[in-house]
Amino acid sequence: MLRRLCFCWFLFSFALLVPAGAVEPLIRAHAHNDYENPRPLLDALDCGFGSIEADVHLVDGLLLVGHDAKDLKPARTLETLYLAPLRERVRTNGGRVYAGGPTIILLVDVKTEAAATYAALDGLLQRYAAMLTRFADGVVEPGAITVIVSGNRARAAMAVQKVRYAAMDGRIEDLAAPTGKPADPQLVPLVSDNWTKVFGGKWAEPMPPEVAAKLKALVDAAHARGQRIRFWNTPDTPAVWSALRGAGVDLINTDRLTELRDFLSVEARTP
Repeated sequence: MLRRLCFCWFLFSFALLVPAGAVEPLIRAHAHNDYENPRPLLDALDCGFGSIEADVHLVDGLLLVGHDAKDLKPARTLETLYLAPLRERVRTNGGRVYAGGPTIILLVDVKTEAAATYAALDGLLQRYAAMLTRFADGVVEPGAITVIVSGNRARAAMAVQKVRYAAMDGRIEDLAAPTGKPADPQLVPLVSDNWTKVFGGKWAEPMPPEVAAKLKALVDAAHARGQRIRFWNTPDTPAVWSALRGAGVDLINTDRLTELRDFLSVEARTP
């Protein structure tokens, strides 16, 4: 039994170490609901993904990973599935998730009450501060991983923190608020929203001119403020990925990791 456990740990460690230098980092690839993949985190890293999403629920002080309450298991925590293995990977690769590669995003989608869940998350992130992007008094110190809080966001609590180890996922209204000023890009470096809500209907091909014009305006508005932009609830197909990439959308959602990896790798080499 002990021999089997040691062998399994060897395989797990080997999976963490080997792919890092062999894959091409793809900063536009976003692993939607990553925890539903056969190997959470590891499948996305093997494909070079630059953004990885995990849904969390606060249960008895633990941040459990899963889409719904019925999916939760005590052993599947944000720490065990994501933070701890990422720290080992960063240590192995000289301070980066991909050796010599860019900062990646860990998008934490909060499913339970915002303030209490963020308090628990903040305490956990402080234990992993060495590898995380740090936000302090208007200064951003990039790390190997930028944590971005989505879903139920404790905006007020995050906005007044002197030191944070997470930023916040915004919504389209943060680009041009009708009253007051748009969100601070250091607090909200990413804007994500539901395609159907923003554009008033499901994806249509060919894309109507008014939809294409609105999409370009939103992308331009985000980029002008130094923010990235992402949409969910879009069809998971190469034709849609191509349209989003062509419009300048920064993160492309997928549940089809290898297919998007192959698509973006080919596109990146296309003149």
